[in-house]
Amino acid sequence: MKWKVNQLVTYFEAKEYVDTAVIPLIPLQWGKEEKDTVTMGEFTEYITDRIENQFTGRVFLMPPFTYLKSEESAEKVRRLKEWDAHLFQQGFKYIFYITSDIEWKSLDKQLPDELIWIPAISSESMDLNQLKKTVEQQTSQIMPLFTGKWQTEPNIRGE
Repeated sequence: MKWKVNQLVTYFEAKEYVDTAVIPLIPLQWGKEEKDTVTMGEFTEYITDRIENQFTGRVFLMPPFTYLKSEESAEKVRRLKEWDAHLFQQGFKYIFYITSDIEWKSLDKQLPDELIWIPAISSESMDLNQLKKTVEQQTSQIMPLFTGKWQTEPNIRGE
């Protein structure tokens, strides 16, 4: 399910089955390396859309967590933790952050839930079939992270 009014209605009807939130981490930077930054965000959105499609009925795709590339790491982490705590309090047992921004890898240990980093692949020179195949290949490598997490004990926090 996605952050859309019609899908929100479906979510409330099946809330007990939708226990996983996916948060795309999307960088913003203008004036320097715009193309690379846009590529990271675009590829992350392709991947998260595909994951949502594969796990419809179990996963809710949140709107992107957008941040400036120049933002202090501590501030990004603080804000993301607020999102995470809010979603956890609302019943999401599992929360995944997905990004193509390598900077998040160094912050992984500070995050309360699962960070998935995927290298960005530019879709600029691909035709639609190539892009679809690339996204499917990347997603097939990520999907076991979800199913593995679901097969373990529920995420319980001492908050």
